[in-house]
Amino acid sequence: MPKSETGAARDRVAISNRRARHEYFIIDVYECGIVLAGSEVKSIRDGRANLSDAYARIENGEVWLHGMHVSPYPFARDQPDPDRRRKLLLHRGEIDRLVGKLNEAGLTLVPLKVYFENGKAKIELAVARGKRQWDKRQAMAERDAKREADRAMRARNRGAE
Repeated sequence: MPKSETGAARDRVAISNRRARHEYFIIDVYECGIVLAGSEVKSIRDGRANLSDAYARIENGEVWLHGMHVSPYPFARDQPDPDRRRKLLLHRGEIDRLVGKLNEAGLTLVPLKVYFENGKAKIELAVARGKRQWDKRQAMAERDAKREADRAMRARNRGAE
């Protein structure tokens, strides 16, 4: 992986959960490590994982990721369960803050993306509130209006040349 001017390897997003930003209002974002088997790391580097149904839960003072599917790496000897729960690595203070936030009704932990930083797999975990159907429609209408305005500006600028 090429090095930047600072000497650190560039971040590389392996998997992103695009549906999460459509389904939830993102309130706060945390970066955390994830405990993986070696063959799972290779599968994630190949982009053979799915975050669409994944969520995190705090159990006994630890944060666990449920529902993340990592396809088995074809050349690996050991094949861990593709849908097993995986431990997330956060500092104790961050976990305590999350517990306090999640006591509020309607909030959940949703993974946004999995990426590699300096050779280690990281997850961007968001505290999120679910959107109602009309919120989704409103967001789509705003996006369409912005697209139309941009299109009109481009047409106007082309006519001025």
